[in-house]
Amino acid sequence: MEIPRLLASFRIKNFNNYCDQKILPSSSKFPWWVLIYLGLSTMFIYVVFSHWAYDDPFITYRYAYNLAHGLGFVYNPSERILSTTTPLFTLLLVPFSLLNFDLSRVAVFFGAISISSGGLLLWYLASSWKPALVGWAGIALYTTFPLLYATLGSETPIYITFCLGSFMFYARQRYNWTAVFCSLATLTRPDGILVPLILAIDFLLRDRQSIPWKPVLLFLGLTLPWFIFAWLYFGSPIPVTLIAKQHQGGMSISLPFARGFLYWARGYAQQWFYWVEATLAFLGFVYLLWREHQWMPLISWTICYFIAYSILGVSRYHWYYAPLLPGYVILVGIGGYAISANLSFVRKLSLVDNHSGDIVLTVSVIAAILVFSIGQGSSLLKLRNLPDKRVSIYKDIGTWLTENTPPNALVGALEVGIIGYYSHRPMLDFAGLIQPDIAQQLKFNTTYDDVALWAVENKRPDYLVLHSGGFPKVEQSYVAQYCHLVKRFPKEPYGYSSNMDMYACK
Repeated sequence: MEIPRLLASFRIKNFNNYCDQKILPSSSKFPWWVLIYLGLSTMFIYVVFSHWAYDDPFITYRYAYNLAHGLGFVYNPSERILSTTTPLFTLLLVPFSLLNFDLSRVAVFFGAISISSGGLLLWYLASSWKPALVGWAGIALYTTFPLLYATLGSETPIYITFCLGSFMFYARQRYNWTAVFCSLATLTRPDGILVPLILAIDFLLRDRQSIPWKPVLLFLGLTLPWFIFAWLYFGSPIPVTLIAKQHQGGMSISLPFARGFLYWARGYAQQWFYWVEATLAFLGFVYLLWREHQWMPLISWTICYFIAYSILGVSRYHWYYAPLLPGYVILVGIGGYAISANLSFVRKLSLVDNHSGDIVLTVSVIAAILVFSIGQGSSLLKLRNLPDKRVSIYKDIGTWLTENTPPNALVGALEVGIIGYYSHRPMLDFAGLIQPDIAQQLKFNTTYDDVALWAVENKRPDYLVLHSGGFPKVEQSYVAQYCHLVKRFPKEPYGYSSNMDMYACK
């Protein structure tokens, strides 16, 4: 009773409008708390997750290493094949490779900055597009969602941040900066081209003004040089990893993107607060179509992204789903706002005046969002204690190859990221991420054992790195005839699921 009366004494006509005007920062000011927030949150994320790593980003690290050390924009020296999906992130890592930094930790630090900045950009975007509750949801839920942290070390967090920056500057009609961030997003990942396309369509439909040619030319001037270079240097600006992961998604032992979404969603559905969030997001989508049309560009990007990747049919790697998060948390915020702004019957049941009822509803929704963020934070702590156990054993395998094999020895393996980065040896990738002709062998009725057998028979590697018993066709035919075991890495010291065998082949 006392708290509602105290809040009512402020005589705020509309608490939601008050939040929009006072809680969110104005477009002309740069509050001092922003730097404190970015600094503290970035360092916290980095300290907690500095150990985080997984195999795929190490392909990009190797491109950065080779470029820094004069070997060219290549994975295997002398092979001009584009196997990294992120040219800009590769270039960002080059100076740190020259200084002999651990690129894995550098990438995690970039990711920590990006996660903090992404939440802040959603907060600022809500100050332009309203309502304030969307800003609360953005900064509380986006920055604590476990899926985003699982992508640390890759280009995904910084890619999402560039996309959000594009929307934020577009909302404030800063079209030159919009063009810059659209370029950064596109150069970080090719699918970033969806953002400028959606913004251009929205501009033409909404504003119906003359085309702002300066931002258009600025975008083209920043992006075209890379695509021209990639076409001349690699023969195509399309990464071969896209084709490989499309083929992987088409294998019977795999799940394509759309079905994979349900696979990951079921994992989150085991905790109650994700169910509540999803319900609010659905309500937010309905309310968006009814009233909050200003958010349509960003939600359209989320929908188009999902449709595009479903059509591509890539395999269900977790990092492909992270760009869906901004749209999701925005819809959660809009859903919460819809409740606080429209449940008039709850206000009528209040024992104080309607203005106090507005306040109670809004504060309750904000409190619920904070509870959700605490629940997500508990999931983050669990994630932190589940590092990828492949990292340490693969790193030791790569180091052993460096110390015990000739520099030009060709090494075949299923996962070449970590092993290839630490070995600095030419790699033969059974998953098709490095050699396009191997990717073509990934078909519906094949297994990685089938593909590995084709690869070793046609490419004749000098060494093989195999999971013990994981490639029976290769082991019973090719290995038995041409190879001998030179080193076994037992699973027990690493807590890994399989022994790793190193074979030298004739």
